[in-house]
Amino acid sequence: MAVVPLKDIVERAFDGRYGVPAINIFNDLTLEAVLAGAVEASSPVIVQTSVKTVRSIGADVLFRMWEGMTAGIEVPVTLHLDHCPDRAVITECLDRGWNSVLFDASELPVAENQRQTIEVVAQARRCGAHVEGEIESITGVEDGVGSDAESVRQPLQVALDFIAETGVDVFAPAIGNAHGKYKQAPVLDVQRVSDIVQATGIPIALHGGSGLSDAQFGDLIARGCAKVNISTALKQEYMRSSLVFLKGAEQADTWDPPSLFRAVGTDVKTLTVGLAKQFGSAGKAW
Repeated sequence: MAVVPLKDIVERAFDGRYGVPAINIFNDLTLEAVLAGAVEASSPVIVQTSVKTVRSIGADVLFRMWEGMTAGIEVPVTLHLDHCPDRAVITECLDRGWNSVLFDASELPVAENQRQTIEVVAQARRCGAHVEGEIESITGVEDGVGSDAESVRQPLQVALDFIAETGVDVFAPAIGNAHGKYKQAPVLDVQRVSDIVQATGIPIALHGGSGLSDAQFGDLIARGCAKVNISTALKQEYMRSSLVFLKGAEQADTWDPPSLFRAVGTDVKTLTVGLAKQFGSAGKAW
């Protein structure tokens, strides 16, 4: 297989009621390791980039990395721009070749969010790309985007009208989930997922996945969460793996950066394989 549209991945997952890991990478090592983990698990994977990562590496360099590492890959993969409120970055990534974007206009009034999302969907279609939409901020700050203040949830009909009017391909509802590390066990409004799915038949994106229990993941995926976002767990694994290795290097007074990269890459790959198994996407490559 190779690079495919986001819709190809999420619709198969939605129909089969399994979840596909949507993992935020932030450098070449994490990109390589996540792709390697997907191949080992024979799983589709959604590789996500934050606005911060796009700006720090540069869209051109980042996309060339993506092209080089996915050339001849054996599983379905797709490249997604996560939580982007900046239309200029949306345009840059779509023009460069990203397969999908999350236009995050959740800080705007719903009517203005809807108006601009319609424009982004039309723009994406011209590029052969797809769009994820949302009308409420997911609590928590991720790579400089978002707020720790919980936003007011809109009535269900407002969400349904937004989905129908904009034509988004995936929808990310606020259900009590949060970005970052949960300070306490979240109370999730799982029925909201079921209500949206029943009314629209649209695949749901689950944000704030890092830290949810196996039971919560299983329930939400069964209800239609076909795209399961993971960011904090990868950052934690990367930093903890680096710390363990560097402490050992300090003790041994042995300084070999390639060995560090191999160790951390192996741990990130293992994390990816575990997520694919946990969400049910392992063995689902086509």
